[in-house]
Amino acid sequence: MGAEIELNEDESIAVFSARRVRNRLRADGGKPIIAFRETLAWGRERLVGLFHEGTPADSLVHARAHLVDEVLREAWTQFLPQSSGGLALMAVGGYGRGELLPYSDIDLLVLFDEASLEASKSQLENFFAFLWDIGLDVGSAVRSVPQCAELAASDVTVITNLTEARPLIGDLSLFAALQEAMRPEHMWPVDAFFRAKVAEQQARHAKYDDSAYKLEPNVKESPGGLRDIHTVAWVAKRHFGASSLTELRERGFLTKTECDELFAGQDFLWRVRFALHMITGRHEDRLLFDHQNKIATLFGYEDPDRNRAVEQFMQLYYRTIKSLSCLNDMLLQLFEEAILGKGQDLEPKPLNSRFQLRGCYIEARADDVFQKAPSALIEVFALMQQHPKIEGITTGTLRLIRRDRRLIDDSVRSELRSRSLFIGMFQQGPGLTRALRRMNRYGVLGRYLPVFGQIIGHMQYDLFHTLTVDEHTLRLVRNLRRLNMTLFHHELPFFSDVMGRIARQDLLYVAGLYHDLGKGSGGDHSEAGAVEAEKFCLAHGLSHTDAELVCWLVRNHLLMSLTAQRQDISNPEIVTAFATKVGNRSRLDYLLVLTVSDIRATNPALWNSWRESLLRELYHSAGRALERGLDNPMTIAEKVAEQRRTAYALPGARDVDGALTDRIWGRFTPDYFLRHSPAELVWHLAAIANTTEDQLPLILVRTLDGRGTTVFVYMRDRDHLFGLSTGVLAKLGLNILDARINTTADGYALDSFVVMEGDGTPIENVHRFEEIGSALRKVLADPSISVVDVNRRRATRLRHFDTPTNIHFSQDTAHGRTMLELVTADQPGLLSLIGRVFHKRGILLDAAKIATIGERAEDVFYITDRQHQPITNEKVLDELREVLTRTLNSAESTHK
Repeated sequence: MGAEIELNEDESIAVFSARRVRNRLRADGGKPIIAFRETLAWGRERLVGLFHEGTPADSLVHARAHLVDEVLREAWTQFLPQSSGGLALMAVGGYGRGELLPYSDIDLLVLFDEASLEASKSQLENFFAFLWDIGLDVGSAVRSVPQCAELAASDVTVITNLTEARPLIGDLSLFAALQEAMRPEHMWPVDAFFRAKVAEQQARHAKYDDSAYKLEPNVKESPGGLRDIHTVAWVAKRHFGASSLTELRERGFLTKTECDELFAGQDFLWRVRFALHMITGRHEDRLLFDHQNKIATLFGYEDPDRNRAVEQFMQLYYRTIKSLSCLNDMLLQLFEEAILGKGQDLEPKPLNSRFQLRGCYIEARADDVFQKAPSALIEVFALMQQHPKIEGITTGTLRLIRRDRRLIDDSVRSELRSRSLFIGMFQQGPGLTRALRRMNRYGVLGRYLPVFGQIIGHMQYDLFHTLTVDEHTLRLVRNLRRLNMTLFHHELPFFSDVMGRIARQDLLYVAGLYHDLGKGSGGDHSEAGAVEAEKFCLAHGLSHTDAELVCWLVRNHLLMSLTAQRQDISNPEIVTAFATKVGNRSRLDYLLVLTVSDIRATNPALWNSWRESLLRELYHSAGRALERGLDNPMTIAEKVAEQRRTAYALPGARDVDGALTDRIWGRFTPDYFLRHSPAELVWHLAAIANTTEDQLPLILVRTLDGRGTTVFVYMRDRDHLFGLSTGVLAKLGLNILDARINTTADGYALDSFVVMEGDGTPIENVHRFEEIGSALRKVLADPSISVVDVNRRRATRLRHFDTPTNIHFSQDTAHGRTMLELVTADQPGLLSLIGRVFHKRGILLDAAKIATIGERAEDVFYITDRQHQPITNEKVLDELREVLTRTLNSAESTHK
């Protein structure tokens, strides 16, 4: 779309006048390449200056196209006489629309007739070589009109590009012939073209998981991006022959407000793309982390907290594409009605006094429905939930919703009818996710719940939260619903079974909706969210008992995941403390399914068999503690005895002589039995019983109990064992999820590591098992090796985040050890570096809890001195903190 803009010296809006550009191009002094290059550089600098002055982006992209037009015309006249017939130079694609960014591809088509091409072949070759020499990134095709028609007839992408063709110079009769050949009566009738472009958009959206709310969106291709605007424009041009989107308003397809919103959104995205080209010096459409902070600064966002500024910018970005997605939906539906005639000849069927059905679409029965009863803005979505065969909302009613949603104010929010309709959606259950998504998409949910409106488009600048808060929240509710659906029972059968035991699932959905809404207010989001949840529950007619449960879930929605991932849940005292906070089995069930749904909605890479096993273990342990009675907690001695009894009963244990089993296990500490499952105890026992001293180190690698892959090391303890082991595993590209460190009274190490591949996938190849075992055995058996250098570079995405190293010490007096909590930037070989520091300072590692949260490592280490005593000397701890901080920061700088 977008006809070539005409700029001249007499117009104040002119950026590049044709006369001025030509004068610069001809001032070559016999060196045209230099003149053309300098003109293009001058033009780019001029555009950058105008960008900084705040010139609208549409002026910039059209001005860039206008400059290139003049450059190409002048070059053509130098290599091919303008008077010669039978050849024409065409701009196609985005350039055909008259839209060019500083480093956009310049797509050209040369139309020819056979005689002219043969006579001008060498001149054309020289012309295109010259374009490359002057620095233009040109994509070109040389075809006759029949060739173009043949390709276009079979490929919707080709017909789309040719639809946007714009003549630059040459024989205009060829362009006229091309236009005639491509008319809808000859190829791609309007209805077929429309269906193809809609299918193309659906496939493109699916490529981006149907979400525009990813951490690093593509400004052009992601849902809500510029390509969605292009899709509307292409269909409009094919259907109406419209040369600009403005004509949609003139034809009544767009209101003035919608047209203004569309062009404002387009201008914003163009401005973002212009900035991307400017700061990268190349064609770039991805809004990567490295670019987001720079563009936030360019757009004038400032904040003492650098992350807060970029979050404000990205919130504007996400809200813009949300608005454009809504417009795209509505316009394509309008075209569907106009082109395919969908629903036009159907008689409406009343649903009630306010709404009716027209085919599979719901429609307001009068234009003033929402003005007379603003609560109908909630009712329309409730009706769609109650009637799942309704596919959507008619475009006329969508317009009314967009026009009247502003009417939702405090008086509407306090109406009994509005509240009854909204809470009824949660109580019905089926269709809730679709209803909430539609309410959010069309701008109603944030109006009805202002606290939700505050977090729309809100992102957190890290790698842990991969979606905006509103998108994450709605995905969490979707995950809860899927746990309750037979269709998805196979995904997580255990958790689906727990979901089936929950009596008030509506309260769980409300807790899911509110769990993160406190992030819009600052401070502790769990506490803030609980306060808002209580107001909501009581205002919507729920009892104080129901409100208390919802508030408890919101306030404690992180309790289970933090306990499972950061504490030693093999310790019955930790489990009892957790169970005490939960209080009863019913709350435990609620909390489990909320936790699972939250993790899976936060970051798809977070959910794996290891995290699942941790949550299931904590759930079962806490359940047993509740059944036993919190006033009669299990002791460590009882837990050890239970573990040993269970292991004794397993088939593998019977293969080892009982007396030998007693001798082997008699050397091991209680912690060893606490930290390993009965199946692991038997696995270790059988291998140790059949291994002689000269066969050590014993390395076992196996996937067991659905916990991920466990690597077990048994050998005489040696200096820097933890650092060497973790260094080898890191060098192999593995992620270490957990480390359990034990030493026997007679000086043997029993170390276990749970690992996965670097991309988060489980290890299933037996050859990979052998590779891990061989690499560890080679290093650990050689006493001369004291360091393993991990030469892997830090992942590119991690380099854009500054995570200061923070270390906190506390005393685990019950177990006679010191707890070191570390937050630092993740980097290759991190655990090996930490182990090296521990070794040099004479510190023994008793256990470790490993958690990598996006770009952050949040690890917990239980340490003692060489006499196995806790480290209580503040000076020693301060020195350890200083050395660790210096070492990790230095290593991070090296990896960047």
